[in-house]
Amino acid sequence: MSLDDHREDLLIAIALAEFSVHYEAADPELAVHAWQLAASRLVDRDVEPAEAVDALEIG
Repeated sequence: MSLDDHREDLLIAIALAEFSVHYEAADPELAVHAWQLAASRLVDRDVEPAEAVDALEIG
């Protein structure tokens, strides 16, 4: 897997996590699903959330 693919996976995980936070009140079930998808992407890559932020140089 290329570095660009890895970076893309991290960005998707962060976007899903952010989506889950912003839409928790509007659709709690969808928010939980988005959070689970985000966590799954990070687990697949064996990356902690803080490591994702560091890797993307956004924190």
